[in-house]
Amino acid sequence: MTNNTFPRSVRLLRTEEYDKVFKNPVRASEPGVLVLARKNEDTQCSRLGLVIPKKILKRAVWRNRVKRIARETFRLNQHSIPNLDLVIIARPKIENLNNEELSSVFKRLWLQISHRLVK
Repeated sequence: MTNNTFPRSVRLLRTEEYDKVFKNPVRASEPGVLVLARKNEDTQCSRLGLVIPKKILKRAVWRNRVKRIARETFRLNQHSIPNLDLVIIARPKIENLNNEELSSVFKRLWLQISHRLVK
């Protein structure tokens, strides 16, 4: 059985880790969400970072909802994603998506980014 936890080792934590992804990323986007990715040579697993600005989602409850759904879809799909560093950036119109739509958007983006980086 696979381990579907979300420990610190699968998170982007430091500024240097985010900067590596921002320098030369592969992009995938849907209305309201942008995902930047880069191959990860440092660890043996995919890692996730989140950028959910107050300017886009004013209330902490709204930002936390997006983070929670992003983490959950990543956690459930992390074994099908190759070794990548992923950064999710919230964009305008993300507030119009309900939980199910947001979850399906993240799943589609994981697949898109995986296919683009495997090529």
